[in-house]
Amino acid sequence: MSSSISEIAVAVLGIGGTLASALLTQRTADRAKVREMEHARQLKAEEREYAARQAQLEARRTCYAALNAGTRDYITVMASFWHALKAGEVTYELRSDLDRARRDHRLCHAEAQMMLPDGVMAAASTVNRGFGDLYGLLKRLDRGLAEEGEGVEAAQEDMRRLWDALWELRRVMRADLGITPPEQEL
Repeated sequence: MSSSISEIAVAVLGIGGTLASALLTQRTADRAKVREMEHARQLKAEEREYAARQAQLEARRTCYAALNAGTRDYITVMASFWHALKAGEVTYELRSDLDRARRDHRLCHAEAQMMLPDGVMAAASTVNRGFGDLYGLLKRLDRGLAEEGEGVEAAQEDMRRLWDALWELRRVMRADLGITPPEQEL
């Protein structure tokens, strides 16, 4: 009888060990699967974050390109108007071009205000104020309503300062995009 109890005990222990082994194997596989799923979830989250950062960078780059092109167009039109004013040859077409360039710049600047980071916005605001001041001066000179000390020489000096501000805006935008180091001087 003792041999039969021993055999039963060995059989029960064998069956129990086999069942426990299967359960432990399943539990280990489940844990591995959970870790794998968590890793996959983390990778997807990182990929989404990277894609969002890339999309934001591309949107900023597009905004900067439009702002750069718009400001360069505006200052070029202002320079043409200044030359015509100096020569006494301002035409309706030049006045119209100046007003169109102003409207275009204001729209571009307004759109950029919703996207620009603070450092770039400060440089863009400096340029925008310079444009406003120079536009007002050019219009007063054209209408013969110039104030004391205002003349084509003053407009030329304002335009030179505005070009400096445009170069600074361009430098700040390029640094923000990571194209040039922030500390790099012109």
